Amino acid sequence: MNSTTPVTINTIVPLFIVIGFGWLKVKIFSPGFKTHTTNGYLTFHANVSWPNLYICPMDIKKTGEFKGHSGPVYALERGNAPFLFFSGGSDKFIALWNLESRQPEKFSARMPDIVYSICHVREKNLLLAGTAAGNIHVMDLASRKEIKILQVHKGPVFDIRYSAEQARFYSASADGSVGLSSLEDLSALKVKQLCSQKIRNLDVAQGNVAVACGDRSVRVLDCRSLEEGAGFEAHAMSCNAVKFHPDGNRLLTGGKDAYLNVWKMEDGEWKMERSVPAHNYAIYSIVFSPDGKLFATASRDKTVKVWDADTFSVLARINKEKFDGHTHSVNKLLWLDAALLSAGDDRVVMAWKITRSV
Repeated sequence: MNSTTPVTINTIVPLFIVIGFGWLKVKIFSPGFKTHTTNGYLTFHANVSWPNLYICPMDIKKTGEFKGHSGPVYALERGNAPFLFFSGGSDKFIALWNLESRQPEKFSARMPDIVYSICHVREKNLLLAGTAAGNIHVMDLASRKEIKILQVHKGPVFDIRYSAEQARFYSASADGSVGLSSLEDLSALKVKQLCSQKIRNLDVAQGNVAVACGDRSVRVLDCRSLEEGAGFEAHAMSCNAVKFHPDGNRLLTGGKDAYLNVWKMEDGEWKMERSVPAHNYAIYSIVFSPDGKLFATASRDKTVKVWDADTFSVLARINKEKFDGHTHSVNKLLWLDAALLSAGDDRVVMAWKITRSV
């Protein structure tokens, strides 16, 4: 199929099955991943020589499974209401789901290629979809029509983020480039080659674009010009995920080396504050809770972990055995007011209610 083939947006979706759950399981675990049953979670500070242990009670409740994709799910994005979200994946479909009804909405978009990234520009009611062909498809959600296809990259588009303040959106590609495009006229403004390896993730905040590069580095670019600022080598292997901390002075990165690294801006440079062996395999996604007090990481090791955003202590490990979590790699996270969402190679989107009692 031609890579510029337009999408088909339908008013009904193929068969989607949603299963709800209402049980709770709480456990305790150590940094070595050995688990024990108790009424809370054993957490630790990774930057001290002896674990600083304390009990942090939490409730973790699986509130639903959203099934319907026939292949791995790579993309999650919030919808135009607090209880709506989009998903996309290898089956080339984008679906819209309702967390309240646990049912799919009457919307689906059939793309010409695998969907790796979705970005909902709420101010303009546009949906941007990055595909395996290197294109960005622009859909008007009001009319449910595709209005443009941007041929920005030569490789798959793994991530898209936008800045309403800058009236720009940014794309990250497997070809090692970052794209800058206009939200005003939907034109591609600039493409900057950063490395020869894949770029899987980027984040936008405070006039900067942080880019997770496959050459182990993080590049920090100016939002307007894409000129490079203070970059640094972040991991021993590919850097897969990057996220600005809500405090405005820190940056979190996740790598193929399974480490979660915390960086702090000091004297114009990003300096490592701590390094945590967070997962057994590569980290693919990092998201903060809406209130900024927690964050979550997703990994190829089939787990999701929940962390304290102030102490960087792990509070929960959501897996198949204890919480009926994912059976395959967890590729993407999205934290809405109502739930933490996780999507993976098992073709399922799971919804989690995370409640911290202290």
